[in-house]
Amino acid sequence: MTAGLLTTAHRHSRIVGLGTYRPRRTVTNKAICERIDSTEEWIESRSGILTRHFASPDETLPAMAEAAAANALAHAGLDAGQIDCVIVASMSNLVQTPPLAVAVAHALGARGAAAFDLSAACAGFCHALAVAGDMVSVGSAAHVLVIGAERMTDIVDPSDRTISFLFADGAGAVVVGPSTEPGIGPVVRGADGSQAHALRMDSDWGAVRDDPALPRPYMRMDGRSVFRWAVSRIVPAGREAMRAAGISAGELGAFIPHQANLRMIEVMAERLALPPAVAVADDVKHSGNTSSASVPLAMERLLQEATVRSGDTALLIGFGAGLNYASQVVVLP
Repeated sequence: MTAGLLTTAHRHSRIVGLGTYRPRRTVTNKAICERIDSTEEWIESRSGILTRHFASPDETLPAMAEAAAANALAHAGLDAGQIDCVIVASMSNLVQTPPLAVAVAHALGARGAAAFDLSAACAGFCHALAVAGDMVSVGSAAHVLVIGAERMTDIVDPSDRTISFLFADGAGAVVVGPSTEPGIGPVVRGADGSQAHALRMDSDWGAVRDDPALPRPYMRMDGRSVFRWAVSRIVPAGREAMRAAGISAGELGAFIPHQANLRMIEVMAERLALPPAVAVADDVKHSGNTSSASVPLAMERLLQEATVRSGDTALLIGFGAGLNYASQVVVLP
């Protein structure tokens, strides 16, 4: 005997709340140049970054994630007890277990919620958003909290002049809930392990355990390889995400890619043939590269500055170590 499964065929999902947390300390290019052999002009010309935020000792990864999540809940008009699941995307958590999401859910008061972490580096938020959207659409959850949180200053060598000026700290969160109309488009995702060397940790913690005299692991990046890969593969992924959502570039309100590098963002926007009316997120200028937190942080800045409005559509693209990527079109909250 074959039994049919119950489904919610006409249920959709969308982002219903958005919140962020930016660390108190603002760090200029001049301050960066005090510890590496570089100039303010070189940093700006290479990355587009003017300032970034570094977390203080009390601005821990759980604290920043909790603050962003609380702001997202307030924006959604929900309390923590209405959250069915918490997903945290992060690549900089130095505590392997328990999951960061469990600590955040507990601190918020979402005591009955499921909670787990997702590790996909700078693509983590977009991957987690896709998971949350699917959970709501199939009916396994009513509201899912998605958080991208990073203390990149914990895993980047401050003396590495090739990348220490790029990365920074922060957190961004969204609440995903039910909708009568599609609000989160189909995700286009993939990974290319042949390029894994381009963005990686230079050793593992096991090596330090076996020989404490060794230097601790730090993240290293071949910027040119990442740039070439991102432009060649991420642009087609963006086009695929728009096709999957059934919209054209001219129907977008905004393009919100991972804030890796302003030059890279500008090249991708050009190759996507985005009309001038489409707002292109450039939060990297003020926040640096915050990995999985960068997309929600950039989304919040566009809405805060009234560059876009609630209800506009935006193309999101996350990409990073792996090398992996995830892209979808969303309706802005």
